[in-house]
Amino acid sequence: MAVYLFNPENDMALANFTPYYRPPAEIGVMASDLALLPAWYAVTGSVVKVGEDESEKEFLERCGTLCPDVRLSGSLLDMPYRPWGWSPALVHTLQSGGVSLQYLPDTARLEKIRQLSCRRRAGEVLEKLQSMEGCCGLSAYVTSLESVRSFLERYVRVIFKSPWSGSGRGLVTVTSRELSASYEGWILRIIRTQGGIMAEPLYDKVVDFAMEFYSDGKGEMKFVGYSLFDTDTHGNYKGNFLMSDQAIVQTLSAYVSPDLLTAVRTSLLEIFVPLLGGDYLGYFGVDMMICRDNGRYLLHPCVEINLRMNMGVVSHILYERLICPDVKGRFHIVHFMGEGECLDFYKTQCGSFPLELDKGRIVNGYFALTPVGPGTRYHACLHVAGSF
Repeated sequence: MAVYLFNPENDMALANFTPYYRPPAEIGVMASDLALLPAWYAVTGSVVKVGEDESEKEFLERCGTLCPDVRLSGSLLDMPYRPWGWSPALVHTLQSGGVSLQYLPDTARLEKIRQLSCRRRAGEVLEKLQSMEGCCGLSAYVTSLESVRSFLERYVRVIFKSPWSGSGRGLVTVTSRELSASYEGWILRIIRTQGGIMAEPLYDKVVDFAMEFYSDGKGEMKFVGYSLFDTDTHGNYKGNFLMSDQAIVQTLSAYVSPDLLTAVRTSLLEIFVPLLGGDYLGYFGVDMMICRDNGRYLLHPCVEINLRMNMGVVSHILYERLICPDVKGRFHIVHFMGEGECLDFYKTQCGSFPLELDKGRIVNGYFALTPVGPGTRYHACLHVAGSF
């Protein structure tokens, strides 16, 4: 048994890599509002760390037959943890709260996780896959403004990525004619603080998806499933489609061969077994995309590596546990700025898309995964079948 904990600041904490990192206030709001999210993917009988009030407990009691079999705790317990992701800041918080060192990764393992989470690793994995027939992709690690300008001259439209960041953050798209002083300043700051910056040609993306995996921490890896998601024009995550693996492969097959997907999946397992070894326990995902190139479609097999729990795995588990087979839907995190806006959304959705079950699984309607109150700003929910 373990304690599940949602710490969405993980990517930024890894970039900072100090025990005393404090996330922006807005990320703290997200962590509080979505604290119950792990209840829906945690192993049966696990503990979920939530706030000290009773709102989450009361919310789960209203979920009826869909209520997950977990125990909630408002305090830190001295037992193994399964956070969204590991960082020195989280280890410091847990240790300060009385969690024994035996349940926490040591400094060497944290450093290995950080290095494996760096976007340079994604570039290295991409190099091993890009020669496969039907694949594309190029990623370069540059360490000077001269190299940045040279890359821009060659590819014209380029996306620059800080080595450590996530969920659409730390990205900027620039053309050779738009490299202003402000862009140069941002790029130089990343080079100064993180040693370099990733440069990639901007591809004509058609579909975002990912392959999800699990590492047992002993050198064994397994493929978990596919996830199909969408992002906004800035690369920020919008939501996942709730579909079976078969349905996702069928969707992707309109662009690329299922045999290519299988070959990439097999190659990734062969790459990650020695790369991760016994240094990582938990889920991880490899973001990919299908691109349009001169009238044909190509697979970019490694856009990002998310060495942590991620929304794709959450969606996969939600589909398997809650959704009726052959029914489709969407999982998303909605964000509101004003007081009471999320509560209004919740009431409207409940009224407009009433929940329908068949044999204990959702076939239609809106379903809230996290509680909503007057001050809620972030909310996780499902829209299934005719409601999305």
